Amino acid sequence: MLHRIADDAPLLFVHGYDLGARIWSRVREGARAAPMRLLGHRAVFVRGAEGVSLFYDESRVARHGAMPRFVQETLFGHGSVHSLDGSDHRHRKATFVDVAYEDEQVHRLNPELEREWRHELDDWIAGGDRTAYDAAVGALGRAGMQWAGLPGSDDARTRWASRLAQIVDGFGRPLSPGFAMAAFNRLWSDRRAARLIHDVRAGSLTPPKGTALFEWAWHRGPDGRLLTERLAGIELQNSIRPLVAVARFVAFAAKRLHEDSDWRMRIHAETARSGRLVGGPPAVAFAQEIRRTAPFVPMLPGRATTDIDFDGQHVPAGGRVVIDILGTDLDDASWDDASEFRPERFVHRPDYEAIPAFIPHGGADVATGHRCPGEKLAIAALSAAIAALSDPRVQISSQGLEVDRRRLPTMPASGGCVHAAAPRGSDTTPSADRHEHDDQRSTS
Repeated sequence: MLHRIADDAPLLFVHGYDLGARIWSRVREGARAAPMRLLGHRAVFVRGAEGVSLFYDESRVARHGAMPRFVQETLFGHGSVHSLDGSDHRHRKATFVDVAYEDEQVHRLNPELEREWRHELDDWIAGGDRTAYDAAVGALGRAGMQWAGLPGSDDARTRWASRLAQIVDGFGRPLSPGFAMAAFNRLWSDRRAARLIHDVRAGSLTPPKGTALFEWAWHRGPDGRLLTERLAGIELQNSIRPLVAVARFVAFAAKRLHEDSDWRMRIHAETARSGRLVGGPPAVAFAQEIRRTAPFVPMLPGRATTDIDFDGQHVPAGGRVVIDILGTDLDDASWDDASEFRPERFVHRPDYEAIPAFIPHGGADVATGHRCPGEKLAIAALSAAIAALSDPRVQISSQGLEVDRRRLPTMPASGGCVHAAAPRGSDTTPSADRHEHDDQRSTS
């Protein structure tokens, strides 16, 4: 059967988030593995808790050399932690854990998130018209750069955050103007970050110890040497850019909140009770369900380091193992009512890392595997945005909430248009906001 399968890599740009369903149609219902071909390599497509266990088993699957170079170089940067395996990966990952994963780092970020989202909420109420996505890029960029110890004005931070967001937006469209712009912004950002590292090492810039800028400036590899300024700057960006990328989740959250007034009221009630936008349990549960149903990318590749036989499929050493992220997060065998948007499944579930089939930020152990150490920061950032968007003084427009499932990465087309709510009793609500569009669908 495999010799009749066309290479699936080009099909990813044709079918996007729906490619996984087409691949699963090749095998029996409920299978955990399916044959595919990826960039000329024999490959196996896996899903569910069993697939996660295989994909993140470093004795059988490696990340180095598996990611297409145009993705690795543009999104993550040359030589970044994402391309490492084994002891080299664990050594550098330890600094990411110190910088982003420890609870004290989340506590340092929370006041920055609170301040920035209060500012965005006040601006909307006063008549501002930034979309949820654009507001999030600015708010999360400014909060993240302050948290990371970066110097600069709010305007300068917002401009850099926009560049980082464009890298995320354009990396998945090779040969497009957006990809060319992403490559340019990657070059600009690498130079800017390298200069910051240089200034810290030269003593002209003194960020607080424990911040991402300080830790990457002084990080030493297993050989005891400092990273090059360029590579240290790349890892500095990898500590910040994922927070800016949360803006895409914020756009999905705006869409879902527009569709679910009950959860909006529930989230706002908790915000009013606590007086805080950050960390409310209903907003956190809603954030987790957004991450489950609208993952950043539909799948990720690894490289088989040994012959693998899995659920009736065989891939030789050197072939590819591809994890179906969307299909795992929506796996009927792993979740009750998997295709339904139900935030209540995450109420009182602080142990989300222990859910094998919940991998919007990767799987396995944070310290030793490839699970993103910035996941806690992402949840805090997204939940604060959700709380702000749930305020009854603002309204989310129904226009532009359709999702192009072929686009990588995707989000609601408009980014989620937000404006001040009409005064109670008035009839000034735009007619487009009084009617739902039947064709609006999320990536779930």
